Amino acid sequence: MCVRNTKKNTMSYDRREDGLRSDGSKGHVLIADDAPFITKQLEKILTGEGYKIVGTVHDGEAAVDTYKEQYPDIDLVTLDVTMPKMDGITTLEQILAFDKDAHVVMITSYNSSGIIKRALMLGAKNVIIKPIKTEKALPRIISSVRK
Repeated sequence: MCVRNTKKNTMSYDRREDGLRSDGSKGHVLIADDAPFITKQLEKILTGEGYKIVGTVHDGEAAVDTYKEQYPDIDLVTLDVTMPKMDGITTLEQILAFDKDAHVVMITSYNSSGIIKRALMLGAKNVIIKPIKTEKALPRIISSVRK
């Protein structure tokens, strides 16, 4: 059931008393990464924890299009910084221009404080550095999911 949250003026989906969505998942996630092994790894981590993957895309343009098509039914986007057609920073900007309350976790192989700082200043909720390690990535993802 979709309800309006008047405090934030955004749409959100009802959660059950146990914190799960009405479909039983912890949240709906869109994965955007051009590396198939990373998307598979994220799918395995997230579905193993009870999240539902609502889409896997391989470029920034597809990420923006999919987010808009499925809005407001996406609780989190994992977004690679380096992708074809549109880089992750531009994709982040476009998703946040469409939905200022979007929850996005950036994924990058660059341990550059400049990229990390820029993503966080633009509105990313967290950053995960590749290679992805479940014990480090999962707490960052969990803390970033819309509650």
